[in-house]
Amino acid sequence: MLREVSLSMSMECVALADAAGRVLAEEIRADRDYPPFARSARDGFAVRSGETPGTLRVVGEVRAGEAAGVSVGSGEAVEIMTGAPVPQGADAVVMIEHVIRKEMCDGEFVKIDRTLRSNENISRQGEEAHSGRALLEPGKLLGYAEISLLAMVGHTEVQVFRRPRVAIVTTGDELVEAHEQPGPVQIRNSNAASLAVQVRRAGGLPEVLPIARDNYESTSALIARGLDADVLLLSGGVSAGKYDIVEKTLADAGAEFFFDRVLIQPGQPVVFGCVKRHVTKFFFGLPGNPVSTMVTFEVFARAAIEKMQGIEDPPLRMLRARLTREFRHKPGLTRFLPAMLSVDGATVEAAASRGSGDVAALARANAFLVAAPDQETWAAGEDIRVLLK
Repeated sequence: MLREVSLSMSMECVALADAAGRVLAEEIRADRDYPPFARSARDGFAVRSGETPGTLRVVGEVRAGEAAGVSVGSGEAVEIMTGAPVPQGADAVVMIEHVIRKEMCDGEFVKIDRTLRSNENISRQGEEAHSGRALLEPGKLLGYAEISLLAMVGHTEVQVFRRPRVAIVTTGDELVEAHEQPGPVQIRNSNAASLAVQVRRAGGLPEVLPIARDNYESTSALIARGLDADVLLLSGGVSAGKYDIVEKTLADAGAEFFFDRVLIQPGQPVVFGCVKRHVTKFFFGLPGNPVSTMVTFEVFARAAIEKMQGIEDPPLRMLRARLTREFRHKPGLTRFLPAMLSVDGATVEAAASRGSGDVAALARANAFLVAAPDQETWAAGEDIRVLLK
């Protein structure tokens, strides 16, 4: 699926404070050596390693943020703080916990009982990065460590890929908006709310459009509006029922379909394709049952939205855990079932659920059990795949 999706987002410059969670669109290089000078990694005393063990005269002090105005000669030591520049003549730092300080009539001395290696407790100039070295490449998702790195090399703003606009259209005569009181055979529109959250988690900008009714005119008009965005998500109307008209409406809009069914449950009737205008617009037709909508977004649509922002190989957040009890399912389809994953991620068990409409069960769960299509039974203690929620 992802081979059909290409990076189509333009770039924008954002302040560093607003860059977390965005995708880097430029190469970041070191503006100088890091560290820019040989510095102490510990509070202690700068010494000549060849003179340890031994007793050395303290001839000065160097603090972080000040130049070393003293050097270390034979038989000498300089008290030094973490981050301070190593004075000339020294090639090691002994930790303050490893010395015995002595006040004598002719000055202060430190007794060192251990042998130090050359460069012990010293961060050498350029050992983290030399000036000009590439530190971050385009496509990197920016988290707190990357933001720290950008600040370290002097960036107060950064080029990132623009977040895609994602239109959300839910379909169905049975739907009313969340703030409305449903009639006896109506339900509130929960899919728009869940999809908006999932779009934001994927880095997109959700735009919730009105509900499309089960007729050609309403569906066609809202699809046309939705295709003004970068991605269109439709929920419902993609099965084989009499009033499932989403595929026909998309086809009439000039859609090219890449697939219209997948071998998973919940969520078999999934439609993915594009409409080629002056800019190619992608769309997903997701099933209408709430759990099916959420599962198919995570498995298919999320990766496409992330790739459009510059993430070259979007990961499916999958791991393996041991089952706490035996599990069975009907083989033939890959099934995604609400599950409870232990805090340490080591064990998992299927959660009680009434099917793809049971939102309450999924809200109680914290993961999906992923049952392979070619296996019917897993014993307690056996590994199984888990999709993080």
